[in-house]
Amino acid sequence: MQEQERSPRGDGGGAEGARSQMPVSSVGEDRAILLGFTMMAFSVLMFFVVGITTVKPYIDSRWEESSCVLPQSNILEEWVDCRGVSTVPCLTVTVSIAGSNQSAFLQLDEDSVFLPNECFYLPKCQMDRKALQEEAQKVKKWVDTKLQNDSLCFMDQKGQPNHAILNRKYTLQRALFGLLWPSLMLGGGSLLVGLVKLTQCLARLSTDMNRYSTGGHWTSRNTQGKFYRLIQSSSLQSPS
Repeated sequence: MQEQERSPRGDGGGAEGARSQMPVSSVGEDRAILLGFTMMAFSVLMFFVVGITTVKPYIDSRWEESSCVLPQSNILEEWVDCRGVSTVPCLTVTVSIAGSNQSAFLQLDEDSVFLPNECFYLPKCQMDRKALQEEAQKVKKWVDTKLQNDSLCFMDQKGQPNHAILNRKYTLQRALFGLLWPSLMLGGGSLLVGLVKLTQCLARLSTDMNRYSTGGHWTSRNTQGKFYRLIQSSSLQSPS
């Protein structure tokens, strides 16, 4: 009887201990889930930004490889205004496309094509005119050396037939690299939420199994007590 009285009390104490631990664990789980969903939300925002700034320009790009030969590079005598602070020299480069009689202005990349002037290179704004002139001359020598023979360039015959670019800024490698970080953040957030949900499921399963085993143990003890009392009562009644 004493054992039977102790066992429910012990079970009650264990249940109370489990209940006392539940709020602490649930707070940590809620924060982890909130962090996971926040990471996924930011990853979606990053996908949107990278898609507009990198992936879309790459998909819309129609620049194809071609071969360019340098017939002329020139530093214009009339300098270009630079943000209203000073004037800078403008280096223009004209190339001829190999295999055709077409000529085009050479630009550095896709963004340079949309500049208001057709300069290949513009130095940074400063007041020292001599330094600006020397910088423009260095770039001119580099261009003359690079394009002495046939050199790789890119042409967009439909969109920009009068322009050629030296390097492509929006490439497949850059687009994939831009999508890498949002993908990692999305995967990390999903993994975090999944692990927390898995932990909660395992905790519920463990709690159910403990309740089942504790209830069965108490029932077996209760049955043994009844059986012992039955035998004792029958032994007391047998002499009479």
